[in-house]
Amino acid sequence: MTFVTSFDSYLTREVDPHLMEYLESSVDGERIVPPLVDVQNVSKAETGSQSDMMDSELKILQETIYDLISEIKDPEKAASLEDLNVVSEDGVKIKRLKTGQVLASIEFVPTVPHCTLASIIGLSIRSKLDQSLPQKPKIDIFIKKGTHDTADEINKQINDKERISAAMENPNLQKLVASCTDPEALE
Repeated sequence: MTFVTSFDSYLTREVDPHLMEYLESSVDGERIVPPLVDVQNVSKAETGSQSDMMDSELKILQETIYDLISEIKDPEKAASLEDLNVVSEDGVKIKRLKTGQVLASIEFVPTVPHCTLASIIGLSIRSKLDQSLPQKPKIDIFIKKGTHDTADEINKQINDKERISAAMENPNLQKLVASCTDPEALE
């Protein structure tokens, strides 16, 4: 048996042939240790590919959410939220929480700082996502800071489950939200 005994012998790759044979052997057709692979970085590489896969899933979800909310009609104007620059791709953020749950944070900008229907826009966004997404991420919807006079109050309303549920029991609000999220259904 030849063992690595010095730095010089390491450079010339004098290694126990039985050890090399074992390392190069296969289990179920796959090598135990692929040649010239840094074993310490294997887990990092695998983690990286899993991370890339999760990143691509989150990116797809982000794009899907934006596509859904961009089509919502403004409650007052005959235009979409995207056309009025109420929603933007940059306003949709997706991340995975430590618990594994996905959080979708959506930020929108009302057309004017005193928009009386900003809460309806928020309800419409939430309703559209609840109806359209097969998976149910946690959804936080916010008015962009500094763009509405009562943003803090509206943000509380559109993120409180009980307030949302109570609001959506009102038939007039249901019709208004439906006219924003699915205008063809009402025709």
